[in-house]
Amino acid sequence: MFIVFTQHTTPRLDYIVRTLFGSNAVITRDIHKFSNSSLKKINYSSTKFDKESLWIEPYGLLEETSVEERLIECFEWQGLVAFFETKGTLPFDIFSAAFYLLSRYEEYTDDFKADAYGNYHHENSLAFKENFLHQPLINLWLLKIQKEYNLPLQTTSFNIIPTYDVDIAFAYKHHSFAKTTGGILKDAFKFRRSVVDRIRVLFGFQKDPFDVFDWLDKLHRKYKLKAKYFFLVAKSRGLYDKNPTPTSKGVKKLIKQHSLNYEVGIHPSYVSNSNENILCKEILSLKKITQKEVVISRQHYLQLSFPATYQSLIKAGVEDDYSLGYGTHNGFRASYSKPFYWYNLVEEKQTTLMLHPFCYMDANSIFEQKLTPENALQEMLYYHNTVKQISGDFIYIMHNHFLANQPECKLWIETYEDFLRKIND
Repeated sequence: MFIVFTQHTTPRLDYIVRTLFGSNAVITRDIHKFSNSSLKKINYSSTKFDKESLWIEPYGLLEETSVEERLIECFEWQGLVAFFETKGTLPFDIFSAAFYLLSRYEEYTDDFKADAYGNYHHENSLAFKENFLHQPLINLWLLKIQKEYNLPLQTTSFNIIPTYDVDIAFAYKHHSFAKTTGGILKDAFKFRRSVVDRIRVLFGFQKDPFDVFDWLDKLHRKYKLKAKYFFLVAKSRGLYDKNPTPTSKGVKKLIKQHSLNYEVGIHPSYVSNSNENILCKEILSLKKITQKEVVISRQHYLQLSFPATYQSLIKAGVEDDYSLGYGTHNGFRASYSKPFYWYNLVEEKQTTLMLHPFCYMDANSIFEQKLTPENALQEMLYYHNTVKQISGDFIYIMHNHFLANQPECKLWIETYEDFLRKIND
């Protein structure tokens, strides 16, 4: 354990110290208690008063109670990017810097470039601009400090957590009569080969190409992986919500089977991001199918607006969210690779919502970064190895309809199998 002296105790400071160090740290404003303690010491104040303590001079961010636009100047510290430079023994305020990144401080502004779905674009972020989006920078800072100043860190283990967004469970089966009929007529009118496949699937002569769930089960059993599935159960079909009707027996059966073997969560529809009533109805729909409480979620198209999205999830009873990453580029959106509680900057308090950041998504590789399957494999291996070195959680997102049993998906299927084989060799 170690003790932290501060002249100003604030919710922000308490949050970041507990998040980074857990029960290993004790915070005090009592200078006598601090001086007489036999524990390792961090002096988080404006004055250096001994040679034994690690002195971190406060930058000031943790004493504030508002969000302001900031021009941040970065510099290099032991081969890593750092910012909020001060005059302490440690040349920057790591508590303020980590809080800035974890709280997603920079996203609490209306003045940012949005992606195609209105989300905060990765190019706005400090991490992208300063070229550390590919690094779990906070974890790397902590390891440097542990090594140089012999401070105890929280004991963590490396975890691989495959997660799947089931946006469209089936390509042809279990859709509404209108959708099925319209699809056949459209394919026939345009002389598409898919009309034959569609009819063969509907009459049971061929397996639905998006139904790769048995194959995924075999991979999970082979490599002893505990996966999580997020199901889209939108009642109304729309431009971005194209799931088969959740009232069909086939969809219900699929979700029920997965709930028996995996942790199943809600994949809130595109329209529910701005409608709490729809969100609650979708969660209730999933709960009725699984006969289990629905406490984990991931946003469809990674729609995430601070603080509104997380506030809605909390109201709906969600306890763990897996949306924290970019839908435009792979990397570490919060520069961290372990779960942490969301801090609401509007209410200035830690919430009950646990965030699980991911760093890799197949859709980013395919559509946004336009990588070849070979390069995508190298990227997956890079993020796996990077997170493994810091004993973090390697959470990645795959989609069943990108792993479909179709010729255009063959190389991506092989890439995923190659990835799992290589990390288990």
